[in-house]
Amino acid sequence: MNIHIEKKIKWRIIWISMGIILFFLCVIATTIGIANIKITDALRIVLHQLPVMKNIIKIEDISKSHQIIIKSIRLPRILLSVLVGMSLSISGATFQGIFKNPMADPFVIGISSGAALGATLAIIFNIDIKILQINTISLFALLGALGTTYMVYNLARINSQIPVTTLLLSGIAVGQFLTAIMSFLMVLYSNDLNKIIFWTLGGFSTKGWQQVKIIALPVLIGWSLLYFVSKDLNVMLLGEESAKNLGIEVEKTKRMILLINSFMVAVAVSVSGIIGFVGLIIPHIVRILVGPDHRILIPIAGLGGGLFMLLADTVARTIIAPIEIPVGIITAIFGGPFFIYLLKKKKSRLS
Repeated sequence: MNIHIEKKIKWRIIWISMGIILFFLCVIATTIGIANIKITDALRIVLHQLPVMKNIIKIEDISKSHQIIIKSIRLPRILLSVLVGMSLSISGATFQGIFKNPMADPFVIGISSGAALGATLAIIFNIDIKILQINTISLFALLGALGTTYMVYNLARINSQIPVTTLLLSGIAVGQFLTAIMSFLMVLYSNDLNKIIFWTLGGFSTKGWQQVKIIALPVLIGWSLLYFVSKDLNVMLLGEESAKNLGIEVEKTKRMILLINSFMVAVAVSVSGIIGFVGLIIPHIVRILVGPDHRILIPIAGLGGGLFMLLADTVARTIIAPIEIPVGIITAIFGGPFFIYLLKKKKSRLS
């Protein structure tokens, strides 16, 4: 067996192992809370939700209240946190690749500012519109994020090309401008200040299956498409000119990555609010551990982001229960020190 095949098998084993770990952590998370639920009961209830297991696993002997708590409250929230973590981490990994900058994150082109402004307008003016069961704040946040992406893309475009430096600068400029408008509105409408701040800190309270349905397909399709262009992204790390000489359609690949990431992150932010740090630290941590090959990096970053967000949200809803901490605070508190630890560890190896 040659080295290439051995390496491929090794990484597939790692992906599958991480997927299994993520599944069991999801089950364990469903048992954590005010209601004391046995892990065996939780596992049976979760497996019963799978179509192929519905007729095999019976849950009639489990308390109806426990079934409702897991099926209607905890499980959708857990799945939503995992999907949001995946989308932010995958987007961070690919943005860091095309910008060739480890400090790039999913919000580098102003998506978070656009979403925050959209949500702020919906909160301040108490707008009540629903499309496809998406609530007003989520809808306005999604439109704000997508509108910002369109604006940044057109500002950065030079003929048919999108220079990454121009894209980055346009994103920063537009993001700061939209943040300033949002801050001005917060000063004018101070009565809604708490609602706006709570939304911008991110969280999954009161979220259910509807939000899971909104985000699931964009994340899974986006993940698959980004994995499909991972080889091209690897070549682009050598430089755009080198990639062109090797037959890569650089501009087409950049547009595709920008479009997929922007839509995936916009949908994630619309249902969760702005959760920082995940898309910055998880891809960077994974890159330190497994290297820069995006064929390996993208899947592991996705699973790593899901794991991290699941743990962060579990801490956020339980550490000082019944009070809930916005999950964005938890991601920063735990993510920052761990990130510094890994960087020091990496530095000590190189010295």
